[in-house]
Amino acid sequence: MDVRLQGENLASIRCWARTFVLMVMVLAGVLGLVISHASENRGVAVVLKLDGAVSPATADYITRGLQQAEERRAELAVLQMDTPGGLDTSMREIIRAILASPVPVASFVAPSGARAASAGTYILYASHIAAMAPGTNLGAATPIAIGGGGFPFGDEEADQERQDESGDPEGNQSAGERQSPRNAAEAKAINDAVAYIRGLAELRDRNADWAEKAVREAASLSSSAAARENVIDFTAATVDELLAKANGRTVRVGQTTVTLDTADLLVEELEPDWRARLLAVITNPNVALIFMVIGIYGLIFEFLNPGAMVPGTIGGISLLVGLYALAVLPVSYAGAGLIVLGVGLIVAEAFAPSFGILGIGGTVALVLGATILFDTDIPGLQLSWPVIGGVAVGSLALTLLIVRLAWTSQRRKVVTGAQQLVGATGTVGDWNGTVGHVFVHGERWNAVSSRPLAPGQEVRVTALNGLTLEVDNVLDAQRLP
Repeated sequence: MDVRLQGENLASIRCWARTFVLMVMVLAGVLGLVISHASENRGVAVVLKLDGAVSPATADYITRGLQQAEERRAELAVLQMDTPGGLDTSMREIIRAILASPVPVASFVAPSGARAASAGTYILYASHIAAMAPGTNLGAATPIAIGGGGFPFGDEEADQERQDESGDPEGNQSAGERQSPRNAAEAKAINDAVAYIRGLAELRDRNADWAEKAVREAASLSSSAAARENVIDFTAATVDELLAKANGRTVRVGQTTVTLDTADLLVEELEPDWRARLLAVITNPNVALIFMVIGIYGLIFEFLNPGAMVPGTIGGISLLVGLYALAVLPVSYAGAGLIVLGVGLIVAEAFAPSFGILGIGGTVALVLGATILFDTDIPGLQLSWPVIGGVAVGSLALTLLIVRLAWTSQRRKVVTGAQQLVGATGTVGDWNGTVGHVFVHGERWNAVSSRPLAPGQEVRVTALNGLTLEVDNVLDAQRLP
């Protein structure tokens, strides 16, 4: 009886346990659905980061990031910046994407110590909301022209030094330090930049006069001064504070006026994908130069040894990648010309050996060209000296290899023609008195000898007269002085 009661109690406990577990699972499922529904109804703020020079890679990343923000129906796209400047073409591509974006864009210079110099200032002016963290600065937006590509907007280090010397704590540059254009081309570029940034300032109802000053005089401002001068909307220490201060503000998106609802938004950070990372690597000036050199040397080795295939394939791919990078980077025509000259001299050394004269001259031209190929002070768009040194060492090594091969070929014993036959050995095919036929190197030759010979006997060629060989018995030929 007791055993039966214990069994019934155990079964009852198991039943209650199963019921409890089932109820927990049902409650967890309902809670998950509620949380999921709440997350779906909660707005999203997408954060993009521009850290470094404005380049084709960053333009591609930001443009596609804004497209993803639209696809996710984001309430706001936050572009967090710390940039010394960059390429004009890439900057304008980013600004076009911001102006065309159906999602409001807030540019945020952060963290403390960051800057939106040069091209970053234009991007800040183009954004629907402009904010800066304490301890940041913007400005120095004067365009600097070089040999090719777009006008890069240089870094502000020299302007910062002038500010330090003037003792202006707010970062305002003296109006007396006005930079006048040195030629018509520079004046044209500056006037175009002034019109561009004034148009952006008028579009966003920001300080257009200071914007012009930033271009013409390379003026700069700290975050607090920028807020007072109506250059930015407000200062914020974090993205959350930016969202709180942007809430309720009215901005114009296209032809529509939108009131921002940025309270309690879910913040999502979009990292660069593999395509953006690959483009950033390819368009790095150091990598571009390395690709160019590998491509050139690969094609040279393929021409010297036709049919090898591997050097030609690698060289062709590398050369095309390098040329693509040079097409989107600010290239100095003088530097590119010196590189072409250097390559031409090295190729000439390979096909017309001058025992190093052409090769060394080509190496010097190649190094000089690489030194001035990217004539800009923008960090991230400069060649490093170790890379230039590596190119020089590689070029010298190739030159020495070509010189050694040429010297070896000059000293090598002749292996074709009449001189090659003298001293060669063969066998007698048939013989009659002092004339007959011999086989040398698999060829049947007419032959004469001052001694009688027998078929199958080994002979050595002592001279060639027309198409007739003078031969002698190998043993007798060895005894001759």
